[in-house]
Amino acid sequence: MTIYQRLYEQLADSPLEWWLDTLPATIAANFERGHGDLAKWQAVVDMLPAIAPSSIDLSAGSVRIGMSDDIDAETAVEVERQLRIMHPWRKGPYSVFGIDIDTEWRSDWKWLRLQQHISPLKGRYVLDVGCGNGYHAWRMAGEGAELVAGVDPTMLFVMQYQALQQYMPHVPVYVLPLGVEHLPRKLNGFDTLFSMGVLYHRRSPIDHLYELRSLLRPGGELVLETLVVDGGVDTVLVPQGRYAKMRNVWFIPSLLALEGWLVRCGFKNVRLVDIALTSLDEQRSTDWMTFDSLPDFLDPDDRTLTVEGLPAPKRVVYIAEVP
Repeated sequence: MTIYQRLYEQLADSPLEWWLDTLPATIAANFERGHGDLAKWQAVVDMLPAIAPSSIDLSAGSVRIGMSDDIDAETAVEVERQLRIMHPWRKGPYSVFGIDIDTEWRSDWKWLRLQQHISPLKGRYVLDVGCGNGYHAWRMAGEGAELVAGVDPTMLFVMQYQALQQYMPHVPVYVLPLGVEHLPRKLNGFDTLFSMGVLYHRRSPIDHLYELRSLLRPGGELVLETLVVDGGVDTVLVPQGRYAKMRNVWFIPSLLALEGWLVRCGFKNVRLVDIALTSLDEQRSTDWMTFDSLPDFLDPDDRTLTVEGLPAPKRVVYIAEVP
């Protein structure tokens, strides 16, 4: 995929150069496997009108591409029609030539909760695991990151990224159709690694933490955002069925258990920087994501519980370092 040629050029002169031994072939293979709707989504990317945005703002709550004055009313209708074909939009928000993409998640709220606590990203090589369509990756670039590689195996999210990237081709953000399992072990090259909303989806959270550590350089920083439950050092919730209607939730630890996991996996300077209950305003259905969302996942008579009677989602952010 030529869209990633600039990534390959950047990697060639970086501590991650040896990743090029496998990365282009892995990306090509995953696109080859594709998705039943890949051709439809590719057509959207190809049909979006070529417009040079008058401005790009990666530091605002809504990632802003251009202004409404950059296009006429007819073009605006067409751009919105094409972008809506890529429903559902999960992470955001975005503003594309004045068209507001009101995503399921107010991902900007999560960014505000962690932004003040992380090491400055200016000049750093950053990996965003489970990045979705790249919202947080764009925000990382807005903080001056030298390169942001996002990985997510969901092809729709990759194509949403490509649609937006049409208007920001020189921003060093790349969303790759990969899972963390596709990354080389002991890459040891990233300065900062974000894993947000991923740990509880992994069948082996300890192995996942070891994977993340092996991707960071010595002295690199892990930013881990995940679900927790109340309890002591030995408390770990293992849902016997679904959790908040999700089938793929395996382990939700307590704060103390999670800290113990991080230390056991060799991280140092482990610190909790944020804890928050997910609110009905932060995750909800919208015109751009019309499926069920958090209000449908919670007990209607007791919002402190999921529909399965388990503790409602509580999210934390931990920061830790590689020795």
